[in-house]
Amino acid sequence: MGRVLLLIELKGGNDGLNTLVPYADPKYRELRGGIGVPRERVVQLDERVGLHEKLLPLMESWKAGDLAILQGVGYPYPNRSHFRSIEIWDTASASSQTLSEGWVAQAFNGTPIAKGIGVDCIVADTNALPSTGPSLRTIVMQDAENFLRQADTIGTSSGTGAGGNPALQHLLAVRHEINAAAAGLRDRLRSAPAPVEAYGQEFLLGRQLDLATRLLTAKVPVVAIKVALGGFDTHANQAPTHERLLSFLATNLATLRKNLIGAGLWKDVVVMTYSEFGRRARQNASAGTDHGTSAPHLVLGGGVKGGLHGIHPSLTDLQDGDLMHTVDFRNVFATLAQGCWGQSCDFGLRQPQRLGFLT
Repeated sequence: MGRVLLLIELKGGNDGLNTLVPYADPKYRELRGGIGVPRERVVQLDERVGLHEKLLPLMESWKAGDLAILQGVGYPYPNRSHFRSIEIWDTASASSQTLSEGWVAQAFNGTPIAKGIGVDCIVADTNALPSTGPSLRTIVMQDAENFLRQADTIGTSSGTGAGGNPALQHLLAVRHEINAAAAGLRDRLRSAPAPVEAYGQEFLLGRQLDLATRLLTAKVPVVAIKVALGGFDTHANQAPTHERLLSFLATNLATLRKNLIGAGLWKDVVVMTYSEFGRRARQNASAGTDHGTSAPHLVLGGGVKGGLHGIHPSLTDLQDGDLMHTVDFRNVFATLAQGCWGQSCDFGLRQPQRLGFLT
């Protein structure tokens, strides 16, 4: 089936300028006199930008050439509402368009998927919109242990007893397929070895990545797995909160990489972070940042072409105080659909561009 996409949603709007820091730009110091990352706390990637020091655990991946940083990702006419902007991302819609089908599901429209164990996507957090649609079968599994207990209690009867009622026969057949999928997933998970390196448990992401690792090592035939890390809506006193989140994210991504390399699966997985938007270029009066627009995103995997991709947005040429995007997120999705699953999907773009971050 190709590569499995592991999506990591950074909920609340991650501050891109304090993640990938334009440390050499004097305008950065002017815009962020109170919360800017000091130059000595930046892990320099080139002569212009570097990672926040709390992302240091990712440098092993950077040096190995399997960490790509996509700069300036966003979309035209950006929306600064959490709910609307994440909906735009999850459905790959234009900002003036409302779609009900997720972008991962759209990529498989008209494509028959092998039955496998009856599951195409697994969501370990609360937002399943990216894989919502008639072309994919998605299971939301926020608690693996609870799922396993429930899977033990369901029956797998064949859906008979509907007499001559076609509608009821269909419902029973669907229930049978769901029950069979749950039982198959239960058996795969029970046989999966625990990850060699344990994940941190400070945030739910640790437990979710543990589940993702078990699913991958058990060779569950899914096209995507989705997890999330919340807390990025940093309107006040941003620095300590953001640093804690970046540290946890980087440490656990490094653990994920080690576990998948150890299992011989690193080339079969593409990991991508995304967020509904970045933050404003200038800090606010509460030592935080307000809702903004474009931001950098991380892509990791054994088949990733590492390095900086795209152009870092200008800090002097702002639009209403916001960074202007240099990469349309739908081009990122089109590249992932092709590179992970061999699916050609333009997501409504008239001239889609395949970006060069996958080998």
